[in-house]
Amino acid sequence: MPVRNTFKRFFQLEAAGGLLLIAAAALALLINNSPLSWLYNGLLDTPVVAQIGALKIAKPLLLWINDGLMALFFLLIGLEVKREVLQGHLSRPSQIVLPGVAAIGGMVVPALIYWALNKGDPAAMSGWAIPMATDIAFALGVLALLGKRVPVSLKLFLMTLAIIDDLGAIIVIALFYSGELSTLSLSLAGASILALIAMNRLGVTKLAPYLLVGLVLWVCVLKSGVHATLAGVVLAFCIPLRSTGQTASALQTLEHALHPWVAYAILPLFAFANAGVSLTGVSLDSFTHHVPMGIAAGLLLGKMLGVFGLTWLAIKTGMATLPAGANWGQVLGVSILCGIGFTMSLFVGSLAFVPGQSEFAGVDRMGILTGSILAALIGYAITALSSRKAH
Repeated sequence: MPVRNTFKRFFQLEAAGGLLLIAAAALALLINNSPLSWLYNGLLDTPVVAQIGALKIAKPLLLWINDGLMALFFLLIGLEVKREVLQGHLSRPSQIVLPGVAAIGGMVVPALIYWALNKGDPAAMSGWAIPMATDIAFALGVLALLGKRVPVSLKLFLMTLAIIDDLGAIIVIALFYSGELSTLSLSLAGASILALIAMNRLGVTKLAPYLLVGLVLWVCVLKSGVHATLAGVVLAFCIPLRSTGQTASALQTLEHALHPWVAYAILPLFAFANAGVSLTGVSLDSFTHHVPMGIAAGLLLGKMLGVFGLTWLAIKTGMATLPAGANWGQVLGVSILCGIGFTMSLFVGSLAFVPGQSEFAGVDRMGILTGSILAALIGYAITALSSRKAH
């Protein structure tokens, strides 16, 4: 009984999800740089097949996690954002402007820094989008470690900013890094979206029809060549918040059901599957080469300058207001936390520098690892210090 109560208290902690995330990432790094690396890679390469008639989805376990389980994560984030926009902290337009402007700065400035350091090498320029992405799971996980010392408005600012940032990254992937797009799959995905919108407009409040069409949408997006996680966000925005009678809405029901699974299972599994960067052959050149240097500088400096700079500009010009209860030190710390690119950057890097085809395949990882770790440590320290002063 005492052990059971201990686990219950642990999972009730606000920081529990963040702690599990970091522990999973550390475990992956440890295993993949040990004699058990063959087991780690073998597990992620395990083929998993789902087939119904002529429809067949055959992918290694890693891609089922990244394209399937992470669609559920983006579904949850989309549900939370929709609820906050309609009824919560983001219900006023002025509250949406700030994270939107900050996200633009957080995408443009890192890309410019990478370009400045790699413009003389056309092959290296393929990686310009790598430092644009924020790993929303890790960034929110690190911020969660501070618990109630950080105002809710600041967490919502980071969450919304990171979502816009990641959606921007997905659009970039679709436009610049996608393979051959399937016209048929895109058409079917479009039809699925129209069906979801129609159900919403016609007043359908049951959850099951949305989930069924959402599953079809995910398969279509997966087969189209566009990143499948986008389906989760689209589905979330179509699920109604209104309800009939005293029962919870479809949105609230699904959000409540998904939250523990995402926080305590999906995100740690995602971190474990993607954070196992091999450190074999690492040398000083691994850090000073213009590709990893551009990525690390883009993540650490570019995100800070872009997010904080445009946040400051938006507030000083009267376009938006400082998040309620937050101070400038906390905003600076969160701006640096946006430089945790990690898994999202690793994903973009695998598209920009294809293993076996690009001379820079794998070189980008040291820049991603260095920039993300420094952003996490420095961002946490500054946010914690500023939060202590605020109290």
